[in-house]
Amino acid sequence: MAAESSSKKGVGKAGGVEESKIGSERADRGRTVLAISLSLVGVFTFMAILDAIESLNLPLDPIDYIIFAMLSFLGPYGFYTSTKEKHIREIESRLPDFLRDVAEAGRFGMTLADAIVVASSGRYGRLTPEIKKMAAQIAWGVPASEAVLLFSERVKTPLVSRMVSIIRKANDAGGNVADVLGMVSRDAKETMLTEQERSVTMSTYVMVVYISFFVFIATILILQGQFLPKMEEAGKSVSEQAEAQGLAEIPGVNIQVSIIPEVGFIFLLSVIVHAVGDGLLAGVISNGSLSIGMRHSFIMLVAGFMTLRVLFAA
Repeated sequence: MAAESSSKKGVGKAGGVEESKIGSERADRGRTVLAISLSLVGVFTFMAILDAIESLNLPLDPIDYIIFAMLSFLGPYGFYTSTKEKHIREIESRLPDFLRDVAEAGRFGMTLADAIVVASSGRYGRLTPEIKKMAAQIAWGVPASEAVLLFSERVKTPLVSRMVSIIRKANDAGGNVADVLGMVSRDAKETMLTEQERSVTMSTYVMVVYISFFVFIATILILQGQFLPKMEEAGKSVSEQAEAQGLAEIPGVNIQVSIIPEVGFIFLLSVIVHAVGDGLLAGVISNGSLSIGMRHSFIMLVAGFMTLRVLFAA
């Protein structure tokens, strides 16, 4: 008995070390992506400073380097966060099926440990490798309650953590765990259905944010391509007539066409502000997360920059 207890403790300790290592690797990936993004931000910011003091002879303005720096920060981290969120959703979407199968096995008189091992033969998408790992831990002698806890720490999503907490308490308290698993499975299914309904509803508002941004871009293009050139032509014509009649020195007669490039620069700044702000708003609306909104900001900023700076040389 002592040897068996020592063996279980050893396996549990090894499992805990493994989960800690997995969590550390995930955190390291996030920090690596963030470090790369910040490094690129520093490089482009330094290039902007060099260009401002005319140490670089590239056909770019300092504001272009600032935009590249913003894209370097928004893009990698935003898409990394979105990919991680998608992975979590795919895992959670199959959790009710797994809990239902475990509950069905438990109704045939199996213990929680045996039910998990039997249910692990099913297919649950991205959840399958984690379930098989949990079943392997149980086969090696790890108690079912601890194996489920390690599974929660490995997957580490809000829904999984909540469900596992309920299952462990029910298992430790004794009684009919199958009924608890059935209720947990239904609750998880209802939670995801509610989340899906909210996501569908919020996607409409995200679409409105995108449409409003591109309408704003279209308005600026009209002003940039039609209104400002006409203003410049009118200003030159008025100045020429004023000089011809000797009225050029009278205040208010000439139109200051020299500020038109500055107006184009203000348009570019407004696009940057709208792209970043609208993108973050879209992320909060759709997922309640600013980090996921960085992906939307990246897409909008690329679209605005390509339109104004490349196509129209704003």
